[in-house]
Amino acid sequence: MMMTNEQEKIRIGISSCLLGNEVRYNGGHQRDRYITDTLSNYFDFVPVCPEVECGLPVPRESMRLVGNPEAPRLLTSKTGVDHTERMLKWAAKRVRELEKEGLCGFIFKSKSPSSGMERVKVYGKNNSPQNVGVGMFARAFMDHFPLLPVEEEGRLHDMILRENFIESVFVYRRWRDTLADPTPGNLVNFHTHHKMLLRAHSEKHYRELGHVVAQAGSLDSDSLLAAYQTSLMAAMKLKPTVKKHVNVLLHIMGHFKKLLSKDEKQELLEVIDNFKEHHVPLIVPITLLNHYVRKYDEQYLQQQYYLKPHPIELRLRNHA
Repeated sequence: MMMTNEQEKIRIGISSCLLGNEVRYNGGHQRDRYITDTLSNYFDFVPVCPEVECGLPVPRESMRLVGNPEAPRLLTSKTGVDHTERMLKWAAKRVRELEKEGLCGFIFKSKSPSSGMERVKVYGKNNSPQNVGVGMFARAFMDHFPLLPVEEEGRLHDMILRENFIESVFVYRRWRDTLADPTPGNLVNFHTHHKMLLRAHSEKHYRELGHVVAQAGSLDSDSLLAAYQTSLMAAMKLKPTVKKHVNVLLHIMGHFKKLLSKDEKQELLEVIDNFKEHHVPLIVPITLLNHYVRKYDEQYLQQQYYLKPHPIELRLRNHA
């Protein structure tokens, strides 16, 4: 099934302070234990600290965004020194350097005037802040890599957001591996193996992607791959819901309609219903389906990443 070496760590960018590096304005860090103790087993981190890398010292005066939220200035909080041009010039250079790192995602430091992904304070008239800004480096990065999965460390403590981000990173890595040998056959294989997973995110995008794949071999290869990648990552940005999961689970169950005994069918329906009612987490029906996949040697379902989208040790589907 595996289209890539799943044991190889995935490279993603990260705000340096989240790894415990003492680069904050006050000489401290913001180490996140989930990132350093759990995700580090699967991800190879490329640390970035915009302030230090653009030449500012540690410690330093704190900074904030001021003015127009769409094009704010980056000023020191007390003395009002303007570091906007320094940061923008550095960010434009850094994102080009990061093209060479083979990144499959980025984890930003929340609320940071340089690295916050959303809801960063922007100070306007009367020195009053609004949580409407984007950090200067984060904006440059997301503009330069619009398809890469991105998230903030604070939002990773939301289990649904955490699961969606990590799942998207694994999908993006498998897509990158497919692009290493982008034959029509490999594109068809990638799509086939991700069908159920895509349906859990978006039926609309799943159908769009099917139309793109159907033209493999007849369209210009670069245009075809670009169209597929854009729709693929748009689908991954849409979070699965209980309703969408139930539809996929029932669809998978349909593959066993001539194989399961009456009691097995009843048990599976009860488990899916318990998931629908939020009594059990998704891992429960998934585990039972994987049992039947193995028991009945269901070849097509063995290839579906929906049933095994990421290492089970991450325990991402354990929340009800």
